[in-house]
Amino acid sequence: MVNVVPLDQKRHAGKGWIRPVGFHFAAGDTLAPLSGSEFAHAVLAMPIGFIDRAGHYLPVALMGLTKGTNIFVGPTGQWLGGYVPAVLRSYPFSLGRIEGREQPIVCVDEDSGLIVEETAPNAEKFFDADGRPSPTTNWITDILHRIEQDQAATNLAVAALTEARVIRPWALSIPVGKQQVTVNGLHQIDETALNRLEDETFLKVRKALGLLVAYAQLLSMAQVNVLARLSLIQQQLLQPGEGSTETPLS
Repeated sequence: MVNVVPLDQKRHAGKGWIRPVGFHFAAGDTLAPLSGSEFAHAVLAMPIGFIDRAGHYLPVALMGLTKGTNIFVGPTGQWLGGYVPAVLRSYPFSLGRIEGREQPIVCVDEDSGLIVEETAPNAEKFFDADGRPSPTTNWITDILHRIEQDQAATNLAVAALTEARVIRPWALSIPVGKQQVTVNGLHQIDETALNRLEDETFLKVRKALGLLVAYAQLLSMAQVNVLARLSLIQQQLLQPGEGSTETPLS
């Protein structure tokens, strides 16, 4: 279960959190949103695609081939890849918005199992004795706001790519052992269309930093083989049946 609530001085007085050990909490996360500054690292570790959200494209890391499965998380919660998306590294915290307030606020998942009394072993308290955010809370807040700012710039880059009409559906089919796994719901950059852009449109995309997003996505497609290898390992552990699997991710 997920119960994300605003971090509040009264509600969370005397409370703290303990850092997660491993990534069991992400075992069901097939996709993770990415922002531009992450692409240089993610491109070497996992495929990047886009998903359509009400007419807007969101860059995501593809971490599994079937909905609700993250093959980068091992049996004991260890991370099997070379890069961990920022949204997972900041768990159980996130930014949220409330009506009537312009700025996003820090939220925490109270059902994460990581919220404890501040006197518990290894606990990092949310607030100091005078009610002010603790140094750790300030650190988390800074990280989340930097992710938010980075995502805003990424949204502009993706909007420029969308306007240039260089994002198209990604027909992804991966052989995993004797299975053929088809993944639906993803989009990719149309490299041919990108190379054929008129100078004026190409300049708009470049100024919006859209080329960074575009080329990162294209280069990351080579990491599909990583998914195939990890998926085969996971399947061997579970001893699945043979056949063909098709799954939508969005």
